[in-house]
Amino acid sequence: MATLRGAPSRRTASDLRRGSREELEAARAAEAERERKTVRVNEFITVSELAQILKVPATEIVAFAFKNLGLMVTINQRLDFDQIELIAGEFGFQAVREDEYQAEEAGVAAEADRPEDLESRPPIVTIMGHVDHGKTSLLDYIRHANVVAGEAGGITQHIGAYHVSLPSGKNITFLDTPGHEAFTAMRARGAQVTDIVVLVVAADDSVMPQTIEAISHAKNAGVPLIVAINKIDLPQANPNKVKQELLQHNVVLEEFGGTTLATEISAKKGTHVDQLLDQLLLQAEILDLKANPNKRATGTVVEAQLDPGKGPVATVLVQNGVLKVGDDFICGMYSGRVRALLDERGKNVKQAGPAIPVQVLGFTGVPMAGDQLLVVEDAAAAREVAQRRERLDREAKSRRSNRGGVTLEDFMAQAASGETRTLRILIKADQGGPAEALADALGRLSTGEVQVEIVHRGVGAITESDILLAKASGAIIIGFHVRPDNNARTAAEREGVDIKLYRIIYEAVNDVRAAMEGMLRPEEREVVLGEAEVREVFKISRIGTIAGCSVRSGIINRQGRVRVIRDGVEVFDGTLASLKRFKDDVREVREGFECGIGVENFNDIKVGDVIECYRTEEVARTLESTSAS
Repeated sequence: MATLRGAPSRRTASDLRRGSREELEAARAAEAERERKTVRVNEFITVSELAQILKVPATEIVAFAFKNLGLMVTINQRLDFDQIELIAGEFGFQAVREDEYQAEEAGVAAEADRPEDLESRPPIVTIMGHVDHGKTSLLDYIRHANVVAGEAGGITQHIGAYHVSLPSGKNITFLDTPGHEAFTAMRARGAQVTDIVVLVVAADDSVMPQTIEAISHAKNAGVPLIVAINKIDLPQANPNKVKQELLQHNVVLEEFGGTTLATEISAKKGTHVDQLLDQLLLQAEILDLKANPNKRATGTVVEAQLDPGKGPVATVLVQNGVLKVGDDFICGMYSGRVRALLDERGKNVKQAGPAIPVQVLGFTGVPMAGDQLLVVEDAAAAREVAQRRERLDREAKSRRSNRGGVTLEDFMAQAASGETRTLRILIKADQGGPAEALADALGRLSTGEVQVEIVHRGVGAITESDILLAKASGAIIIGFHVRPDNNARTAAEREGVDIKLYRIIYEAVNDVRAAMEGMLRPEEREVVLGEAEVREVFKISRIGTIAGCSVRSGIINRQGRVRVIRDGVEVFDGTLASLKRFKDDVREVREGFECGIGVENFNDIKVGDVIECYRTEEVARTLESTSAS
């Protein structure tokens, strides 16, 4: 082999450099070719737009769609992404779908953060709990403890967040939202703004329905929980009872060996509130919250409204960068320029850094809670993206009006798949006892294949908050002796969430059992109809081999499938080509009679073979049979 190869050649350093350059050039060319063959599209673009992107005549796309996809499309008709992918593949391109809600187009791409650019930021805290348990009192005490806010005469009522500076020099941002409703509304839209949740529970009361809802919402969002046991100054206060009740809802405090911090406070007198603030700062240190202030600002809309004098106004919580007056931005389906920034006291400010809430004036429309605000350099590009998003949203709603929510019928009609399927349920009842009984009864329906997951159970009417929680977690709502209010009914129709109302527990259990049985894959069962023995074989030209048979048992049916068995071994499985009794075609031949059988696509029939006729039927499985197996 050495002789055939010749003497080994010496490679100089310049040859090695040339080789590495050639490899780099080849890799670069391959990457450029791959990029050239990749087309980035949003869903719902027209045939003419796709033709421009692919640089092919629109008539070719129309012809391909008609011939290969069976679609009668026009040049101005919009295609969904599956159709775009097929058409692009035919012309040698690979289609990549870009999310219509990501601003990574036309020069509005968000910048990536480098670790060395990140700086510590204040924690963002949401205070939740039951009505009259002291949320407002706690917020008022913390607000007045802030010297600057106190001097300015308090906080305007229409802003949803404010900033507190502590004597230690540390800062905390509080979300003063209408309880868990706004919290869930933002989570339903995919916005994770809150870092820590403070759960306020009154020491003279017990764990109430809204307390349980707040626990469910915090757990579903994966946010750390700190418990503030309020009203310990009252003579009837019993903090230990509250701690025991929290255990029943899987909130295990540190003194019981858990991880949840707790403080006994009096919001009215200010007892131990400083300890609660220290715990918030400690939790914030553990979370190691950081943001990059030296970049274009990004933030999240906490709430928005149409002010009669100022126009569209949004409370924005800045998450990265510094938001300044005069910045061009895009937020959801709207673009605009920051005309003014107001702090929580209604005073004008020039800029706002990470974790600072401000009111922003300058929107072209009212955004939704949870929309992402992104500062851009090019105002024209921002307007174009906003218009495109608005169009995409309008078309997505018209095409996918039934997508998003979950109905009980969806689960009953689900196709078979290998993984365990989960039916998520949100229960609301008139009293705690029936809600718990219903949750236990439904929980016992779970099997290895289909699981029931109770997302939340509560007491009281079905509210808009429940609809948003069901939307966020993909659950259906079961109401027991309760009704949805008008807002909830409207929200359910808008979000496509299914509400089932019952007055008897076993009716609810039966409906959920039926839905779960619909999610079980049906069992295939084979039923043997009859057997026939081959006595004689006739070869007929242009027809093939016909077996003269005697039916030994059962029935040979023209509609059934047949298998040919020779010496106990199956040699063929197929369908009947013909079944005759004397010269007449018949539908079936019974036991004890003779007949002529032709098997489709099989002529190797021999005397002594057994032709077995059978059919396969799908049998609906029940939860009992699944549990037994």
